[in-house]
Amino acid sequence: MLNWMGRTALELIGQAGLGHSFDPLKEDVTPDVYAEAIKAYVPALYELSVFRWTLPYLVRIGTPAFRRKVIQWFPDKRLHKLQDVVDTMHRRATEIYLEKKSRLEKGDVALLHQVGEGRDIMSILLKANMHASVEDRLSEEELIGQMVTMTFAAMDTTSNMLSQILHILAQRPDAQERLRAEIREAGHDGRDIMYDELVSLPYLDAVCRETLRLHPPATFIFREAQRDMVLPLSQPIQGVDGTLMSNVPVPKGTVVQVGIMGSNMNKKLWGEDAYEWKPERWLSPLPETVTEAHIPGVYSNLMTFIGGGRACMYVASSPSDFDRWSLYSDTFALSGFKFAQLEMKVVLALLLSNFKFELSDKPIVWNISGIRFPTVGVDGQRPELPLKVSLLDQSI
Repeated sequence: MLNWMGRTALELIGQAGLGHSFDPLKEDVTPDVYAEAIKAYVPALYELSVFRWTLPYLVRIGTPAFRRKVIQWFPDKRLHKLQDVVDTMHRRATEIYLEKKSRLEKGDVALLHQVGEGRDIMSILLKANMHASVEDRLSEEELIGQMVTMTFAAMDTTSNMLSQILHILAQRPDAQERLRAEIREAGHDGRDIMYDELVSLPYLDAVCRETLRLHPPATFIFREAQRDMVLPLSQPIQGVDGTLMSNVPVPKGTVVQVGIMGSNMNKKLWGEDAYEWKPERWLSPLPETVTEAHIPGVYSNLMTFIGGGRACMYVASSPSDFDRWSLYSDTFALSGFKFAQLEMKVVLALLLSNFKFELSDKPIVWNISGIRFPTVGVDGQRPELPLKVSLLDQSI
């Protein structure tokens, strides 16, 4: 299921984000090289984790061409592997960009014949960029960079989250049947479920929220203070000298580790059942301890999608870029987590209407990493999620 959800997530962001089809979602199809590169990026990067602290200094040495030659000369297979992955991602993004730009220059009629009919995010951006003033216009390098960022950010996180939900529903057949009944009722007589109805299905929404709370794809993240600041605490703590402190000074340049799971599963906020998967908690008002805590996340009192100018996800490469992007369309403001929610609900509605998911005889373990992933057993060597999938009686 992990492989299929990865292919699905790439195709959905490809069509909606880039106006490009990567995968027909048929069996025995050769994977797109872009997809393979995106999947390989994080593992290749983590193999070089010990050297990542040197990056801020290395990028100041010489020109990009000089640094590239140094990498090629440096006898390290891990470094060369990462370079190949990045080159593949950039090359395919450039090819897609040039094709889209060519269609746009031929006029809107040409766009209507492409995937997404010119209504994808990049088509909208490109048209707006062409009509923007020179000082507000993004360069081709920036546009291609945003394409890579958008595709990478929307693939593994969403696919692993969908896999996590399917795994939980396989363990909880009662919840799976309840959710299936709600979806089928909304789509009775074989009709398509309209957007407003789909996003408003209460149990589907509760299942997604609860899984995002308890099993965030990224369990922690690092942030660096850009200026001297004071960090308020939800509850006072006792310093080494015995003094009670309600806030902590954070000097500029301090690296802070944000514990996403620690916030999402705080028993003082969510109650003694904070470690339990209970979608029902979202079907009634949340405890005041949660709503009054003022969690700075952008989504549902959770830190799953982070918060502030680096929340998931501004499509700008830096906070200063956001002003330029916002000139074009509100589409680019915090669109990442909204797209992820819709994508999860659409895929779940389609799958659960037609298929039943059950556990296989293989033990599944979810591993903590930059993005959580499942393996068969604690010693599994590759990400995978085998489940039993059976076709439902369509007459039901």
